[in-house]
Amino acid sequence: MIAPTSFFFDYGCHVRIAEEAWILEKLGHRVTIVTYYKGRDLDGLAIERTMPIPWRHDYEVGCSRHKLAFDVLLSAKSLKVALRRRPDVIHGHLHEGALIGYALGKLLGAPLVFDFQGSLTGEMVDHRFLNPDGPFYQPTRWLEGLIDRLPQAIITNSRHAANLLGGEFGCDPAKIHIVPDCVNPDAFRPDVLTEEERLGLKAQLGIPPERKVVVYLGLLAEYQGTGLLIRAAAELIKARPDVHFLIMGFPGVDGYRAYAHSLGLAGHVTFTGKIPYERAPHYLALGDVAVAPKLSATEGSGKLLNYMAMALPTVAFDTPVSREYLGELGVYAERGSYAALAEAMAALLEDGGRAAALGRALRQRAMERYSWEVAGRKIVEIYDSICGR
Repeated sequence: MIAPTSFFFDYGCHVRIAEEAWILEKLGHRVTIVTYYKGRDLDGLAIERTMPIPWRHDYEVGCSRHKLAFDVLLSAKSLKVALRRRPDVIHGHLHEGALIGYALGKLLGAPLVFDFQGSLTGEMVDHRFLNPDGPFYQPTRWLEGLIDRLPQAIITNSRHAANLLGGEFGCDPAKIHIVPDCVNPDAFRPDVLTEEERLGLKAQLGIPPERKVVVYLGLLAEYQGTGLLIRAAAELIKARPDVHFLIMGFPGVDGYRAYAHSLGLAGHVTFTGKIPYERAPHYLALGDVAVAPKLSATEGSGKLLNYMAMALPTVAFDTPVSREYLGELGVYAERGSYAALAEAMAALLEDGGRAAALGRALRQRAMERYSWEVAGRKIVEIYDSICGR
């Protein structure tokens, strides 16, 4: 697996990469992950890292001009590892991983699987790294389409993404396979804490025991809707001072905390910073309602699966990906409207019976549709098909 990111970091695509590797190992396959030099090692996974670059010592999150240098080093490291391991399949994550994997596959005669997790140009626009009206947009869009059409098979996490690949980038539908983000319901379960442990963690975080808690877990960024979430929290707290927001994630914690305090939320919001993936169920167990304000129309939203498995009634902006995961069990707000987001959260907090019923149904949906065991077997079937087995 080629992972052009600072793996492992506790969010998004990193979770998908790790869970795919774990389940493939469990099914009897040997997986090696080649990634940037910075990141956290995980039990049970073979991880090979690049050399560092002297002028950049931080993690790479999202778009960055420094990724060009990292990807040159990643290409060299991937070649070295591939020559030593002689892989049967090259599994490239993200567009950079697919492009590197294609070159290696041509050299070694190994088929390529591209793990597509969202539009490259869409992500660059979301991160304000690329101007959709600027001179570089169309060339970048052309390059994205070229990369999309290189592999023998494409794995993507939603029907919406599959339609995007076929409709906008001209990919052969026969090569596209939907393997949704999944969740481990044994780790993410509503009874992960006792009531005593729950109250203890609340006290540790400075959350009054009687307050209802709205939880958010994920990256903090404008394209993730973080600013809108904070404005929605301010609206909600005006009418419901018995509510507390637990916002878990990074980066930009200090800036978003200052923004929340400027809106009068100092006593009603807790920012934890980065939460280790293994500890995420414990913190989510404090929630009465979960919120997913992500604005991107093309990227996946794995946090929804974690919320579902925790039996948390969930409010999300109305996007195709949110609809695909939550179905009719989600509570939706108009995309981009903090007022609508606040109203949707208030409605769930007002009706505890409805909220509990939605939470139970969401957990059942997660267990029935989003199992890593099923996903792992499907990935193996894809590998077998492109290897001619």
